Amino acid sequence: MKRITYLSNTATVAKSAPALFIVATLLVVAVQGWAKDNPPPKLIVDDSPLKAQVRAETSFAPIVKKVEPSVVNIYSTTVVHEHMNPFFSDPFLRHFFGDEQPQSGQAHTRREESLGSGVIVSPDGYILTANHVVQGADSVKVALSTGEKEFDAKVIGTDPPTDVAVLKIDVHKPLPAITIGDSDKIEVGDWVLAVGNPFGVGQTVTAGIVSALGRGGMGLNGATSYEDFIQTDAAINPGNSGGALTDAEGRLIGINTAIMTRSGGYQGVGFAVPIDMARTVLESLIQYGKVTRGFLGVHMQPLTPDLAKEFGLPDDASGVLVAEVDPHSAAARAGIKDGDVVVAINDKKVTDPRTLQLLVTKTPPHTKVEVKVLRGEPGARLVEKTLTATLGELPQEAMGGGGESETHGRQSKSNMDSLDGVEVADVNAQFRSQFDIPSNIHGALVTSVDPDSNSAQAGLHQGDVILEIDRHPVHNADEAVKLSEETKGDIVLLRVWTPGENGGPSGTRYLTVDNIKHK
Repeated sequence: MKRITYLSNTATVAKSAPALFIVATLLVVAVQGWAKDNPPPKLIVDDSPLKAQVRAETSFAPIVKKVEPSVVNIYSTTVVHEHMNPFFSDPFLRHFFGDEQPQSGQAHTRREESLGSGVIVSPDGYILTANHVVQGADSVKVALSTGEKEFDAKVIGTDPPTDVAVLKIDVHKPLPAITIGDSDKIEVGDWVLAVGNPFGVGQTVTAGIVSALGRGGMGLNGATSYEDFIQTDAAINPGNSGGALTDAEGRLIGINTAIMTRSGGYQGVGFAVPIDMARTVLESLIQYGKVTRGFLGVHMQPLTPDLAKEFGLPDDASGVLVAEVDPHSAAARAGIKDGDVVVAINDKKVTDPRTLQLLVTKTPPHTKVEVKVLRGEPGARLVEKTLTATLGELPQEAMGGGGESETHGRQSKSNMDSLDGVEVADVNAQFRSQFDIPSNIHGALVTSVDPDSNSAQAGLHQGDVILEIDRHPVHNADEAVKLSEETKGDIVLLRVWTPGENGGPSGTRYLTVDNIKHK
């Protein structure tokens, strides 16, 4: 019997060794010959520093050197007090969880620390940062980029609706304050730099462009927030909040505040509060200890194509529809009326309610503003008016209540469909109490809406009060039924008062209801 081993392979290799040696020798000779024919490459090397003129035109280094000293690190500490779960007083449970657990009822404290950035805006120690960096903090410390000792910072004030906070540190020598630019003058496509302390790794600079302007409506700072963000693709990460966003000349144009991400880190979409808005907050907090905002006194809604048509406006019209004017307000004194369309404030175009809100609230109270409106009365020609309003001061947000219940009332029997499926009733004392309807609101209360009706699709709800139908006033349920049966057009214009939802404010708005029956 034969036995196969690997020794045969070794013998084969040994027999082939002389041949391999000859091949290797020939290869070495060939390489040496190739080297003689191909000398080392002649590289062009310039290891001198970048020329000052070139660096100024192509590098951000000179700008970074100017900006970096003005950006600081902010460390905030919050002491959280917690009470012991009473179950831990049970001896049986304490046997498993340990006797070191605090006794029931005893307070347990822990410290939460957060890290952010800030920007020195004045030589005497005022610093701008994001409100969420210092919100609720028991202590705030600031570290300069020079590596000097940490300073205890005083929170001068905060403004949660804009996510801006102002700090102050006491110093014995002037600080390197940043130069403040004008965020209204930047354009999409401009170069920007973001400076801060991402993830606590140390001061970091990233570059990008302005991706978009006027971003808002995201509710980042709550329902009453004022959002007019600069969007950038410069890398912004946790720890950058409160840091600087500068233009290509190193001027401060924004305070970095948020990112849009699915991973928790940078994904190319960052947001900064425009410096014009942050500066208004800064000056107001320092001078008055609070943020004061202008107040016009109108309830507004977007101008949809259907609404524009009903008000006799051109197809390309833009603006904000005034649904209601608060009595004794700046708007009322200026002569603004329900149904007016605001198209400009101080010659700045108004395109939606958020734009109008921002233009008014960033203007100091008692300031005169020119309000340009389009006004069209039924059967009359559309006219443009310029009215002068002296802004009031924005009051605390009014909180209203509302409710729903199963009630019955009159129902339209029209062959048209404007109020088909809608039941209405007179507004009496019981309904005023039930739906929290103010005493100055008169009309027809909507007690029921068929969810498949045109009115429901238009946004009419139980608890709404119909004030007008096709610009004709409604005083009670009978008038509402009569006017709905007399409607003739394809679209019916309703003006309704709506109770606040989830504790929010109530208000008046316009609705366009399809007046064609759908099988």
